[in-house]
Amino acid sequence: MTENFKIKKIALFASGSGSNVQNIAEYFKNSDKIKVDCILSNKKDAHVLQRAKNLKIDSCVFNRDEFYNTEKILDFLVEREIDFVVLAGFLWLVPGYLIEHYKNKLINIHPALLPKYGGRGMYGMKVHEAVAASGDNETGITIHYVNEKYDEGDIIFQSKCAISKEDSPNSIANKVHTLEYEHFPKVIEKLVMEI
Repeated sequence: MTENFKIKKIALFASGSGSNVQNIAEYFKNSDKIKVDCILSNKKDAHVLQRAKNLKIDSCVFNRDEFYNTEKILDFLVEREIDFVVLAGFLWLVPGYLIEHYKNKLINIHPALLPKYGGRGMYGMKVHEAVAASGDNETGITIHYVNEKYDEGDIIFQSKCAISKEDSPNSIANKVHTLEYEHFPKVIEKLVMEI
């Protein structure tokens, strides 16, 4: 390690329960290279904020106006010297000023094999219900860069799992969560160490 090595800081955005946030934070808890610096949410009652408190990680809540009509969130990230941004169950479209500032340093995870089952309104159980109804024999996860359209950024990584007619949306969700927990932190680590 060189003496001028600076620990890389990541910010996690989430809108809901935050199980991926928890998994990522625990993965990097003892890292001397990467730190989960803060957790941001657009919902003041999101369970992810309780997880942040339990994990002793700073959090920030913002509203639609602050996100889209000001640069308050960018100022917050810059002030904290955030190197990389991860969307982990965050449901809003990211505004251009953030995408531009974090070009190739802003990623999302989607609970299906994009380009299938992506786009506006396709999140959480809605995705798994669509997959179950489709008759497909596989599904999985897609980790991709974020651009100004839902789920259309360049794909970085995909992992698949087999499903059958017997699978319910819940059992599909469980299989997909297993892939998320296994792969998402490792992909983040690889990308962050390359910047």
